[in-house]
Amino acid sequence: MSSMDSTPTGTGIRPANDTAPPTALTIAGSDSGGSAGMHADLRTFFSCGVHGMTAVTAVTVQNTLGVSDMVEIPPETVAAQVESVASDIGVHAAKTGVLPSAACIEAVLAACDRQGIGRDGRTPLVLDPVAASRNGEPLLRADALAALRDEAFPRATLVTPNLDEVRLLTGIEVRDRDQLWDAAKAVHDFGPEYVLIKSGHLPEDPECVDLLFDGHEAVTLPGPRYSTVHTHGAGDAFASAITAALARGAPMERAVRLGKRFVSRSVRHAYPLGNGVGPVSTFWRISSRSIQ
Repeated sequence: MSSMDSTPTGTGIRPANDTAPPTALTIAGSDSGGSAGMHADLRTFFSCGVHGMTAVTAVTVQNTLGVSDMVEIPPETVAAQVESVASDIGVHAAKTGVLPSAACIEAVLAACDRQGIGRDGRTPLVLDPVAASRNGEPLLRADALAALRDEAFPRATLVTPNLDEVRLLTGIEVRDRDQLWDAAKAVHDFGPEYVLIKSGHLPEDPECVDLLFDGHEAVTLPGPRYSTVHTHGAGDAFASAITAALARGAPMERAVRLGKRFVSRSVRHAYPLGNGVGPVSTFWRISSRSIQ
């Protein structure tokens, strides 16, 4: 055996090498309850067959009842995380979650520009504008909301606002399916390549019909509406499933359809946790046979 051979012969030890999977980066905050934010993103990345990486933007103190505190990570540290993994490991697709301040947004965008992440680069960027709480209250200061809309949206390959975020960003109050088109056009005017308007916050609609818009044509994406209050992390799972599909090379419409299918199944299998709103579940991707 050569001295350069690290695998001993005659020992029964097999080399442990495999082909690396596609990679996806989430630039997002933590959730101490483990249901949303970067935790939901990493679960989804794994379930969708990609290697997940993180740039942590904020550490939250939260459980199923809500967020009680948040500590922002210094913007330069957030940007350094992005550049560290992108320059060494490489990023096939990236997404954002909560970007808590204008300074954080600007630092992240500068790092993404340097690494070719965004609509004008080689790596797609999915921007999930986490701007409203579950009850529709604003989560971002006015300067952060403006930076998100005016600086981040034009660099995004896809933005994925829910209806509360549409209201905060555009002033449009969507009350039925017919207004999804108006919302999509208004958000697209901010400059992203694609817009996905999510209609999960239309409780009177028997379906969840989302709308994908590229500035010219719209694609409607109907899906089932399940009777459950346990939807924590649904938006994160949807955006990160799309990101994973993009990392694997899917074109945008197919990536969004795959994401829609993934989040619909995850809501269907949502489970109660704690004393409040439980998470959507990715456990349906693990068969009982595979873990016995």
